[in-house]
Amino acid sequence: MLAQPAYDIALILDQGQRETQEDAIAARMFDAANAGYVVIADGMGGHAAGEVASEYVVSSWREALDTELEDAPLSEAAAIDALPLAALQANAAIALHCDGKGDNFNMGSTLLGLLLLDKRAFWISIGDSPLYLFRDGVLQQINEDHSMAPVIDAQVAEGKLTEVEAQAHPDRNQLTSVIMGGPIPKVDCPEKPLELTASDLLILGSDGLQYLSNTEIETILQSNKHALAQDIADALWKALRAKNDPDQDNASIGVVKLTKN
Repeated sequence: MLAQPAYDIALILDQGQRETQEDAIAARMFDAANAGYVVIADGMGGHAAGEVASEYVVSSWREALDTELEDAPLSEAAAIDALPLAALQANAAIALHCDGKGDNFNMGSTLLGLLLLDKRAFWISIGDSPLYLFRDGVLQQINEDHSMAPVIDAQVAEGKLTEVEAQAHPDRNQLTSVIMGGPIPKVDCPEKPLELTASDLLILGSDGLQYLSNTEIETILQSNKHALAQDIADALWKALRAKNDPDQDNASIGVVKLTKN
C-alpha cells in the first residue's frame, strides 16, 4: 500500500490583466523524507527580463533543495543553511545574466520559499510576496513585507495619513529588498520553524493575490477550511477574477494543508 502524502498542496498561476507573465511558482513533495516545498518568485524588469529573473529564482531554489531532499531527510541545521543558499545562487545567476547584457540592464525578483519538514515550516522571504497562516479562523501574514507599505501604514496609525491616502500612495509598492544581483538589504529567514497543526492552512502568494484584502481572504478560508487545497486555491482565484480589476497584476497562489496528524 502506498503511503499517504504528508501534504496537500495546490498551485495556481494567473496572468491577470498584464501583457506578460512575470511570476513563477513550483512545488514538490518528497514522501520518503516527509518533506515538501513551495516557491514563488515575482519578477520585475518587463518582458524577457522579469520572467527570466523569476525563473532563475525558482530554478536556483530547486537546485539547492532537490538534491538535499532526494538523498536523505534534511536536518533542521541543513534546512537553515539551504534556504539562504538558494537565495544566494539566484542572486548570482541574475548578476551574471545582467552583466552579460551591459551596464544599463537591470532585472530582479522576489523570493518566497517554504520548506516543510514533517510538521515544521521553514521559510525565506525577500520582497513583498505574502505568506499567510490561517489558524483558528484567523488570518495572519507571518513573513515580513519588504516594501514601503508597512511604513505608509504606520503613518496611518500615527494620524499622518488617512486609510484612503495610504492605499493610493504612489510609493506603496516600492520594494525595500529584492534579488537583483547585488547586495540584498533584507532577508526574512527565521531559524526557529513554525510548528503546524492539522487544522492550519498556509497560503502563499505573489503580491497579485493582495488585490483581495486580508478580510476577503480570511472569509474565503473560513468558508472552505475543510476543503481540499485545490478547491481553496480555486476559491481564491475565482474571487480575484470576480473583481475584474483592470489593473490586476500577475497572481500566484499556493495552498498547503497537512494530511497527517
